[in-house]
Amino acid sequence: MASAAPPATAAAGAAGAGRRIVVAVDEGEESVHALTWCLANVVSPAGGDTLLLVHARRPRPVYAAMDSAGYIMTSDVLASVERHATAVSAAAVDKAKRLCAEHPHLAVETLVESGDPRDVICDAADKVGADLLVMGSHGYGFIQRAFLGSVSNHCAQNCKCPVLIVKRPKE
Repeated sequence: MASAAPPATAAAGAAGAGRRIVVAVDEGEESVHALTWCLANVVSPAGGDTLLLVHARRPRPVYAAMDSAGYIMTSDVLASVERHATAVSAAAVDKAKRLCAEHPHLAVETLVESGDPRDVICDAADKVGADLLVMGSHGYGFIQRAFLGSVSNHCAQNCKCPVLIVKRPKE
C-alpha cells in the first residue's frame, strides 16, 4: 500500500531528527523551488535537522584573461569580473538563507566553493556525511544534457547519499 506522505518525507522520516541535509543552490529558480520543497516536505518541523546550503562557483577559465580580440584584460577588468561572480554567489546564498529563516528550528550552514558544480556538490555531501542531497533540475533535454552535462544526473550517480531531484511543475 502506498504511503500518504510525500516520497522524500517517507524515506527521510525513518531516519528521525538530527539529519544532515545538503541542498545545492544557484541563481536559478529551479534551486529555489527545490529548497522550498525541501523545507515544506523533508525538514522535520520538530527541529534537529541541519541544512547545508552548497553553492559552486565555476572557476574563471585561464583564457578569461584575454578578450575575444586577443587583448589581455587589465587587472581592473579581472577584478570586476571576480566582484561580479562573488556578488552572484552571495545573492544566491542570501536568497536561500532568507527562505530558511522562516524555519527557526532549523540549523543552517553555508558553503561556497569554486570548482565544477558536480564535484563541489558531491564532495560537500560526502564530507559532511549527508543523509540526503536535494537539488533542482534545469529540465535539459537529451541534446542539452549531451553537450552540457547534467549536474543532477552526475550527483545521482556518484554521491554516496540518497539524492532527491526536485522538478518544477510544468506551467
